[in-house]
Amino acid sequence: MVGKGDSIDWEIARSAASQHGVVTTRQLVESGLSRAAISKRVRAGRLHRLHQGVYAVGHVGLSWEGRWMAGVLACGNGAVLSHASAAALWKLLPPEDGRIDVSLPTRNGCRQRRGLRIHRCPSLAVSPLPTSGLQKRLPRLVTVCAHIPVTIPERTLADLRGAVRPYLVRKATRQAEFLGLPLGEIETDRTRSDMERDFLRLCRRHRLPEPEVNVGVGRWTVDFLWRAQLLAVETDSYATHGGRTTFDDDRRRDLELRRAGFAVHRFSELQLEAEPAAVAADVAAALRRDRS
Repeated sequence: MVGKGDSIDWEIARSAASQHGVVTTRQLVESGLSRAAISKRVRAGRLHRLHQGVYAVGHVGLSWEGRWMAGVLACGNGAVLSHASAAALWKLLPPEDGRIDVSLPTRNGCRQRRGLRIHRCPSLAVSPLPTSGLQKRLPRLVTVCAHIPVTIPERTLADLRGAVRPYLVRKATRQAEFLGLPLGEIETDRTRSDMERDFLRLCRRHRLPEPEVNVGVGRWTVDFLWRAQLLAVETDSYATHGGRTTFDDDRRRDLELRRAGFAVHRFSELQLEAEPAAVAADVAAALRRDRS
């Protein structure tokens, strides 16, 4: 026979399971616990206070998702994960220890709290959506990812500008494009690194024909491709191509591309920085070469 205590535990577990292991005081009360019972469970180590009104159930070894969810729940209705924390949830940037970014759709409300960086963004105010359920109550700039209310990728990238270093904004934008996330009006050049961006700028500066960027040829993705001229260009930095496995993969890639009829030219980061004119001349000569 299931007792009252078992029923309460089941309700708490159900709430925690849908929220990455965290619950609010309100949910605990709705499950049947009194304030005194909550305090007793905290003393017994069955609940662990994370923020005012938010607890981890059973242990404090939370995932990143649990920490992010706790931060959002601590800030009340309308709160969403944003900025660098949202970028980490979307897998645009790696998560970092430190304060969690949470945005509120108002200039008032939740004060600053330990462990949280609170942004007040009236533009996130709720507006109707032609959907149902939780999404119906969310503004157009907000969605849900992994059960966590969060700014949409386009807004997340916009929030990153001025909040993190510019190269991280570029990195996040490239990753969003690679993952196929909707970017709205954000324009990208399909490059995946600053080195690739520099090579594309070099091509434009020296009036070379525009290449395809990061496109598939067989089982490989080629950095830059002039398909009609059967020319492929790879830009290599030691940081990303210095390992044994990558070195071997590069050679397998080059062999298969040559078998398919492509000429393969590789340029290092130092060459792009110190000898841009020579690099451009080499590409131009390869494009003029009759490969028939």
